[in-house]
Amino acid sequence: MSLPFLISVDADSISSPSSNGLTLKQISYFGCVLLKSPSLDQALSFIKANFAAFEICIDATGIGSAGDVLDILNAGASNAFVTFGQLTALSEEQAVPSSRLVVSVSSASEVAQLKTWIADNKERRDISVHSAEAPAIDAILSELDDNSLVKTVYRSSTDGTTQTNFLVNEQERVISIFPSTSLTIGDEQNSAVKLLVTGAVPDNNTGLYATIVTDERGVALGLVWSSEKSISEALKTGTGVYQSRKRGLWYKGQSSGDIQELVRIGLDCDSDCLIFIVRQKGRGLARLQKTLQARKDDAPSGSYTSRLFNDAKLLDAKIMEEAEELCNASTKEHIAFEAADLLYFALTKCVAAGVTLEDVERNLDFKSLKVTRRKGDAKSGWATKVGLSAPVEAQEQPESTKSSEPIQHVDQKIRMKRYITASTSQKEIKDALQRPSQRSNEAVVGLVKPIIQDVRENGDAAVLKYTHKFEKATSLSSPVLRAPFSADLMKLTPETRNAIDISFENIRRFHAAQKEEKPLSVETMPGVVCSRFTRPIERVGLYVPGGTAVLPSTALMLGVPAMVAGCKKIVLASPPRSDGSISPEIVYIAHKVQAESIVLAGGAQAVAAMAYGTESVSKVDKILGPGNQFVTAAKMLVSNDTSAGVGIDMPAGPSEVLVIADQHANPAFVASDLLSQAEHGVDSQVILIAVDLNDVQLSAIEDELHQQASQLPRVDIVRGSIEHSVTFVVKDINEALALSNEYAPEHLILQVQNAADLIPMVENAGSVFIGQWTPESVGDYSAGVNHSLPTYGFAKQYSGVNLASFVKHITSSNLTAEGLQNVSEAVMQLASVEGLDAHRRAVSIRMDFINQNKA
Repeated sequence: MSLPFLISVDADSISSPSSNGLTLKQISYFGCVLLKSPSLDQALSFIKANFAAFEICIDATGIGSAGDVLDILNAGASNAFVTFGQLTALSEEQAVPSSRLVVSVSSASEVAQLKTWIADNKERRDISVHSAEAPAIDAILSELDDNSLVKTVYRSSTDGTTQTNFLVNEQERVISIFPSTSLTIGDEQNSAVKLLVTGAVPDNNTGLYATIVTDERGVALGLVWSSEKSISEALKTGTGVYQSRKRGLWYKGQSSGDIQELVRIGLDCDSDCLIFIVRQKGRGLARLQKTLQARKDDAPSGSYTSRLFNDAKLLDAKIMEEAEELCNASTKEHIAFEAADLLYFALTKCVAAGVTLEDVERNLDFKSLKVTRRKGDAKSGWATKVGLSAPVEAQEQPESTKSSEPIQHVDQKIRMKRYITASTSQKEIKDALQRPSQRSNEAVVGLVKPIIQDVRENGDAAVLKYTHKFEKATSLSSPVLRAPFSADLMKLTPETRNAIDISFENIRRFHAAQKEEKPLSVETMPGVVCSRFTRPIERVGLYVPGGTAVLPSTALMLGVPAMVAGCKKIVLASPPRSDGSISPEIVYIAHKVQAESIVLAGGAQAVAAMAYGTESVSKVDKILGPGNQFVTAAKMLVSNDTSAGVGIDMPAGPSEVLVIADQHANPAFVASDLLSQAEHGVDSQVILIAVDLNDVQLSAIEDELHQQASQLPRVDIVRGSIEHSVTFVVKDINEALALSNEYAPEHLILQVQNAADLIPMVENAGSVFIGQWTPESVGDYSAGVNHSLPTYGFAKQYSGVNLASFVKHITSSNLTAEGLQNVSEAVMQLASVEGLDAHRRAVSIRMDFINQNKA
């Protein structure tokens, strides 16, 4: 829901409000407020008192330290307006998301200074800017055209022509800030109602505004009509008031008592209609809360509900009982049943204490705004209860010395959880082998399906829409870069070009060696010759991820075998950078593998474009390449759509590695191999299986891992990955290989003595790296093997990408008359058994002909 203006209140007026302007309650209906010029105490008190009512922005430019700004954000402020000096201090000292900061500038020179800073801190590109000065606004707006500077621009209104200012600002894509004292909710020119509808689209016939009414969870309750007068009444009464085209003003629930309490009012993203968010009385949990409140006030003596309200221990026992039953539930129906029970008793405890659902939701909202967070591990008693090993940090730190302050990463050692299999249950081991949980498939599919449908129906326009939205490449006017590619797009250092050329040739040699020299031909019985021959898949789409790292190596691993196989049309797809350009390494590789084009898009939209084709994107017959869970879901969806007529290589998940190390392994080598996969993403997983290592040997690996990780530029990603990575200490190599085969890793590294001798024992793995001189990195880049491999345990069913991934096998049969005679009885008998008479006749007719000619 959008609203192109923001209302501000002065901190000093809160304690002695003026009779002019809007009240805080009325401001809350617009969803957000800016508190101007508060002290730290005033800001914290205001947030605490009004957090549940609206989003709160704090003008912190007059507040001294960066630490105080951090306290304001942690208290629940959605944004803080800061000076450039505060911005630099926060970025250096605190990991504050730039999306939570709005930088106040007052001149074009300050804008230039900010632009330079953003260029040096590219991860801060989603920052917002505020000014009340025309030169600064003009300088900011000049940067909006190429989307290179800021996410949102705020302008403070400085004169009385409120609506005029608003109209100008809206046209310039600027969010206006108006003092609450300058606004009314009546019919005046400076009415907040008039501001609200200025950009709305009225009905041509009636002049009314279409209005969607939803509850707080986004469930639509109906479509109604509004007028300026009905909106004003809604803001005055705090209820749902609409405009009936027959009866005039319609106060919802005036006669039935089923009123709608107004929560928010705004516009949809296209300003096509108004949106009223209301609190509908008597639905779902709200209905249960109302029922419980009634029973608390007047429950029959001795009734079960009365006992729950009057016996706190009984209620607590029921909550613990139902929580345990929910934990033990496994099926969808069982989980829903037990969750309903738990919610009933939890809400009973809330009602008993005078806590409302709104109070609970307020705390959920508050938690989502915390900047510093606890790690989130289960307390040791509960972890032990479910068979979960407590983190090492928790085991080593006595309870009495644990700080109540949020855990800071700076002092935490980066280490993996350790399990000794001889003293660990099979259930614990099985649980520890689980990959990091992904979003539910249903949730991911629900997000991906509309994107696929949009691209299928609207082609290039939809692809560009999502590229503008997700990649911020708003300057792009075409989703495709076609060959021949300009030399200007392939400017590389000699070192990078040479590295690509070496890798290209090694990959080409290995995949060329996989070619079948000649068709397979077998005479299965006299006169019956069966053959098999290969043909390249004509059109292939190769997905090269972008995201947190540029991956030209993936372009090599997919493009080279496609070229070797002889695919006639090779289409690459990769997310562009925010300026619309593509990595020169990828363009150079596309040139070397003779690709037809590069689709400048990522995610589900790129997959859909290649699957169905658009005005500019060629339709392909098979899509290959790794990606996140949204790319994987899109690949699965299009491959299951028979109208798309497209295949895929394999399902895929986050990157993973499993290292088996014995006492001969170099700890530095082991740590480096683990980290080479951990740096891919926070959802990556690494596993170490230590074969009979003692504490000293294990500590040596752990120390190396922490020391090497701390020096990496992607240390935060590594830390997230290591948090769900584990070490297993096993008794011998047989147990190590059994664990590895059960896990079925994408990459298996054997850092053990006589590693090559273990290959016959490897049953499930994407690719194996043998011995201490074979880091997984060589497979990722230059050795020649392919790095596009099955993850998430799919190595039990799938091979990695190879030459066969780009060809199809066609079989043929060639029978002589003698051959048909030899096989005819078997064919006709089986056709009779299956009741397929036409099959039988196709043979019998020929046999009759042969027999007649013999006579």
